[in-house]
Amino acid sequence: MKKSTLRYISIAFGVVCFLVLITGVTAYQLFFAPKFHPTKHVSLYIDNDDTLDSIYNKVEHIGEAAGMTGFRWLARWRSYEQHLHTGHYLIHPEESAYTLFHRLLRGQQTPVNITIGSARSADRVAKQLDRQLLIDSTSIAKALHDTLFQQKNGYTEETLMSLIIPNTYQVYWDISAEMLVQRLLKEHTRFWNEKRRQKAEAIGLTPQEVSTLASIVEEETNDNAEKKVVAGLYINRLQRGIPLQADPTVKFALQDFSLRRITNQHLKIESPYNTYLHQGLPPGPIRIPTPIGLDAVLNYTHHNYLYMCAKEDFSGTHNFATTLSEHNRNAQRYWNALNKRKIYR
Repeated sequence: MKKSTLRYISIAFGVVCFLVLITGVTAYQLFFAPKFHPTKHVSLYIDNDDTLDSIYNKVEHIGEAAGMTGFRWLARWRSYEQHLHTGHYLIHPEESAYTLFHRLLRGQQTPVNITIGSARSADRVAKQLDRQLLIDSTSIAKALHDTLFQQKNGYTEETLMSLIIPNTYQVYWDISAEMLVQRLLKEHTRFWNEKRRQKAEAIGLTPQEVSTLASIVEEETNDNAEKKVVAGLYINRLQRGIPLQADPTVKFALQDFSLRRITNQHLKIESPYNTYLHQGLPPGPIRIPTPIGLDAVLNYTHHNYLYMCAKEDFSGTHNFATTLSEHNRNAQRYWNALNKRKIYR
């Protein structure tokens, strides 16, 4: 082979190698080099209204991108616009366009923590979750109030609040309302393990009845140390066939939770929740009790108290009594304190 031919071949090979090198370096810079530089992991939320352009903008802004060319090329090449997935995703510091894009393309979400707090109704819980998830409160409420769902799982509108166990859970941000209520069922089953069920049975209550009693206890006091004592008082009344005469149930019947004084007129309201008129527990919880409240009932303090009255120092705790005469003295001190502060309702 002539030297000139060999020289041309060598030059051509060198050019090819150079082009391959340039292509490789360019590909690395576009797709595999760090392109996103947030100081810590940041959250990217993709919802039903997002388009390809809005996702580009979110990724660039939230991820503090040093260039979007590689990400955009990957999106066009893989027809990402036809495969958008809603959800919550993390953008990591020093992440490449390739790793982030393929996580979004495959819908590989990162779960979010949602917090369910104690509330006065299931609808209020739906509103809590509306602020934490993609689904809206109307969809959540509809799933909770679905009669087929309630019948299948042994609930009624009155007992529905006993389903919900306030806590912090990990779920996918775009979870459906139906999957969410199934998760609530799962967490309810997890809480009501065999040990707790046995404690409830020993008291003579079902889990739903424990929830009802715990809701009254937690309306009576915010003091965790006192909850077991209050629970023991109401259990004493239940076991002796004495009406609970719990003021919070009257407030629930009236749907007026601002009342500080419960008068004889209030006590006349005809409602199954009025435990002055009706013996035993009301039809269901008057709020969603916390795990602390539920365990306070299951581990109630054994004592002989039958009466309680808010302390006259407005500390939020109570004076307890075993006799009516002692209770009346406690009540009079509290009413005097209300009068002194000109609190008449």
